[in-house]
Amino acid sequence: MPDGQAGHCAVIVNRADVIRSARLLVVLAACFALLLSCGSVPPLQAGQVLDEARSGGRSAQSFPAAGEDYFHDMDGGIPLSPEEIKGRNTWLVWTGGNDRFWDGLSATSGGVVDFLKTISSHPSLKFSRDTRWNYFGLVNEPCFEKATGPDPERYGLWLDKRRVDCPSDPFADGTKYPGVALGARGKNVPVGSYYGYPTGIVGLRLFPNPAFDEAAAKKWGDGRRFYEDRDFYESKDLVRPYRVGMSCAFCHVGPNPIRPPADPEHPKWENLSANVGAQYFRAGRIFMWEADSTNFTFQIFQASRPGSLDTSFIATDNINNPRTMNAIYSLLPRLEQATRVGKETLAGGSLNNRQLNDFVPSGPLTQLFDKATSTVHTPRVLKDGADSVGPLGALNRVYLSIGLFSEEWLSHFNALVGGKRTTTMEVAVAQKNSSYWQATEQQTFNVALFLAKASAPHKLKDAPGGDKFLSRDKAQLERGKIVFADTCARCHSSKLPSSLVGLLPDGCAGPEYLACFEKYWKWTKTDEFRKQMREIVQADDFLQDNYLSSEVRIPVTLLQTNACSPLASNALRGNIWDNFSSESYKSLPSVGTITVHHPITGEPYQYAMPAGGRGYTRPPSLISVWSTAPFLLNNSVGRFEPDPSVEARLRSFDDSIEKLLWPEKRDKDPVLGDKVPGIIDRTSGLAGQGGPSYLRVARENLPEALQSIAGPAERHLPWLFGNGGIEIGPIPAGIPVNLLANLNPLSESADPAARLAHDKQVLELVIYAKRDLQALPRGASDDQAKKVFANLIEPLLKLSKCPDFVVSRGHYFGTGYVKDGESGLSDADKRSLIEYLKTF
Repeated sequence: MPDGQAGHCAVIVNRADVIRSARLLVVLAACFALLLSCGSVPPLQAGQVLDEARSGGRSAQSFPAAGEDYFHDMDGGIPLSPEEIKGRNTWLVWTGGNDRFWDGLSATSGGVVDFLKTISSHPSLKFSRDTRWNYFGLVNEPCFEKATGPDPERYGLWLDKRRVDCPSDPFADGTKYPGVALGARGKNVPVGSYYGYPTGIVGLRLFPNPAFDEAAAKKWGDGRRFYEDRDFYESKDLVRPYRVGMSCAFCHVGPNPIRPPADPEHPKWENLSANVGAQYFRAGRIFMWEADSTNFTFQIFQASRPGSLDTSFIATDNINNPRTMNAIYSLLPRLEQATRVGKETLAGGSLNNRQLNDFVPSGPLTQLFDKATSTVHTPRVLKDGADSVGPLGALNRVYLSIGLFSEEWLSHFNALVGGKRTTTMEVAVAQKNSSYWQATEQQTFNVALFLAKASAPHKLKDAPGGDKFLSRDKAQLERGKIVFADTCARCHSSKLPSSLVGLLPDGCAGPEYLACFEKYWKWTKTDEFRKQMREIVQADDFLQDNYLSSEVRIPVTLLQTNACSPLASNALRGNIWDNFSSESYKSLPSVGTITVHHPITGEPYQYAMPAGGRGYTRPPSLISVWSTAPFLLNNSVGRFEPDPSVEARLRSFDDSIEKLLWPEKRDKDPVLGDKVPGIIDRTSGLAGQGGPSYLRVARENLPEALQSIAGPAERHLPWLFGNGGIEIGPIPAGIPVNLLANLNPLSESADPAARLAHDKQVLELVIYAKRDLQALPRGASDDQAKKVFANLIEPLLKLSKCPDFVVSRGHYFGTGYVKDGESGLSDADKRSLIEYLKTF
């Protein structure tokens, strides 16, 4: 934008005398819209900045994968090759320098996100090592004990202490695995290891902070203020003595379903599995250690049920979209299924991803990628199948999404709140400028080898006492097989009839996919399909090497599940993960229209789903389904049990499968009841108690255009901008969380006039919301706040990026709720199916 235009906007704001006048609102909104319509130019550093390792003179080769078999008791004690051991170590302890990112987030969030608190056991905290499992759903690392006082060797922090009867952590050896020497490291703090020190929580590692110089150490003192002085620990200038990094283990390690710990607060390595997923993970408490229910961000996190997380909450697409962290099972059968239906065409930056061919000279794995035709046969990763460039690309992207090469990553979007036009994180740039990325690319092939070895199913019959939960009625189990073949296998089996009408060759990906799928779906209702499928299911080896998912993209119009997951936009063309989605994904057609419900009245209406990748869901595997309840993509159907014992898992399974197959038993929305087909996540106080919340955005986290007018607005409109940012509220209890969380601050239209109109609507909404809610009398009741908030409902709906608020609806197969005319199963058939599913 020319400087004169920006200055003119500032003048208009400076002369405002009566903000409540409609004329000024329009002028200010137009000014704001003009700023936004110019778009945003990526900072000059984008594509040019180096990561800390490269800046410190380190090459990828200086970060070799560790080979110690320290975790040999995990995963049932399976024997691993040296390469597989290195893969497991990378999975469990390699953080790729992302401690820089998480430390930066602690600062910019004013201490709201603070993993140094999470790993502490100070008496002032709501949690300690003794309660981490129950409070956070995090896995305590074996061989540690709770801190009983401040540790003078660790700057007065209350961190877990290693037991004297345990061997040392080999990865913390800074001589063998020397960290990156920069800043204060090697001066007044140690350099440490590039794997960091263990923290006492699996998946979190501790690194000396290179910014912790002598001045920072003097300001830090004895550490007491970090726990006891709010002004101190919320200061954005606070330099902590350590940074905390995150490995893949944080979201993927959990109690082994068939070797559960006697006490989940004190597991042994033999009780843990590297691939089951963090099924008990409580995002709201983990990422907001104080669990402040008056902060609307906490309300958003509370919509993430245990075991689920919106993995796009940092590189936000402005859709609140918590999804389960699925277990990784049967990787080799999954790759085999990809050879049948997983063909994807690559183009542009997606061709820069590493492929299995780069690591193996010959054999079946080399057939998955064809460089000449730019095609890859690949599993579709993520719930919406967006990761579609090959298994190694999907693995490598995960490291970026948890903070690797944040120097570059953060230059492409406005973290947490959006409001800036997102640009693409390019693989080629990471390969050029990040030694951590290069090292990760070199190591993830071994990770894939490890996951292939360690991802065998966990069967109920192998769990302690599991046999007593299994049916011995052979006739019932045989009937269950028939029901599964007729109703479930078309989506939940990788063993399917050879013809696959409509989907061959190669899965029919791309712009014609919906027509292909509809032909396939129609065929699955024929006697021909059912006859062949029954024979396959009744074979003795049906469950052997069966991924129990077809890997076929299912349109949400058929699933009828919540649409926010298939509306995710980060992998669309030109967006942050453009390089990790295929051309086939980007050219998928629209699935048509879906029915959504007004969040206040419950009235149904139609919503047109966009094309270009959105609208589809990949069926999850049903391997070990007995141990993975609650159900649906967001864990919204069924009762959560915090106990990982076999008995508790079966209680959760029984409740969840009942509600899945008898939808009338599902929980009702407490406000709208039967007017909507499920639950709407609503604002509430901590643990369900009432109370208002406030949407608080610090100035540095505001969208760029709001930052442009924040300075003069703070001086002349303090009621709108104050205390270093914007606070909107009180937001009363009972308001649909996603009504606010799914607000789209930027138009997706390429039409400048449409963008201008959208931007004007956003600013007007912010002004009216701030003005009217702030005008409420002190101590106003929820009812009073709701009356004011009612005027904001329609403007919020018009700006919603996902107007589907019912989170527990859909997947009605076998129930008679399906709209394509299929009849429901009898109760007896449902019971037979349930007993058969327990054998998976």
